[in-house]
Amino acid sequence: MRLALALIALVMAGCAAQTAALREQAPAGLSPRAELTSVPFHPQTEHHCGPAALATVLGAAGVQVSPQALGSEVFLPSRQGSLQVDMLAGARRHGTVPTRIPDTLKALLEEVDAGHPVLVLLNLGLSWAPRWHYAVVVGYDLPRGEVLLRSGARAREALPMRTFEHTWVRAQAWAFTALPPGQWPRTATEASALEAALGFERAVAEAAPREALYASALQRWPASLGLAIGLGNARHALGDKAGAAAVFEAAATRHRHAAAWVNLAATRLELGQPQRALQAALEAEAAALRDPRWQAQAALVLQQAKQAAGSRQPVAGEGDEPASGAGQPTSLP
Repeated sequence: MRLALALIALVMAGCAAQTAALREQAPAGLSPRAELTSVPFHPQTEHHCGPAALATVLGAAGVQVSPQALGSEVFLPSRQGSLQVDMLAGARRHGTVPTRIPDTLKALLEEVDAGHPVLVLLNLGLSWAPRWHYAVVVGYDLPRGEVLLRSGARAREALPMRTFEHTWVRAQAWAFTALPPGQWPRTATEASALEAALGFERAVAEAAPREALYASALQRWPASLGLAIGLGNARHALGDKAGAAAVFEAAATRHRHAAAWVNLAATRLELGQPQRALQAALEAEAAALRDPRWQAQAALVLQQAKQAAGSRQPVAGEGDEPASGAGQPTSLP
């Protein structure tokens, strides 16, 4: 029994290693304390910690919606709670971009320091007997070793940072920010931004916020092929085909990827530029040899480009009339 208790003590001590390291030496540039006092508070009703927490981060992003309204969207009576996937979907449904942040306490504090409240999932029980709870981190105090939460019925719950770390790590350190399109978490990575952008694109029909989303992301991660394809498709959906072609061309030149060449060829066909479309389609065919997933689409756009180019002689400064049979831009799989 003593050995078992000793092992439990070691595990619990290890779980708070991040707290100890941060308090011993705070990362450069991280404020010793921060609190987002303007973040709204919505007290939870029974089992409705999910809707209350989601209403809190949405309110901080400028979206006013009540936990009661969100309850019908994210609360599952059969489970007496809300699933993580539904929380993300609910944030997207109301026009924000939920983005997962790295699963470290350092990243979480950096987001709060940047002015971003963070929605977290905690396990207030044990790993073998979980008791799940959603809350919103709105502050911290490294000298005092505290994390500040909007949680349950408390507008400002000061939780020992070690305790927070235990309960957060037991829930797999799951957390996200919900920001307006065009804004990104300080700690976001290219992979998390692309995941967030694709999720937002599937949920939001309007092209304008998608364009703002991809444009801001590509500015931060200019080497991302996926973000470039997303931006080109969003501009195409807005009717800005010349702008879409410019993005696809830059991506194709940089990455030599078949998807970018296919989209560039299809868009040039729509712009009435068959010779330039043929050039792009030939590049797509060559690139597809390295990636068989794109061979069918490359072959199709090449056939269309050959037909369009063969229907008239090339003219300097080709006109803007659309070519018949032009394909539509595609996304990465």
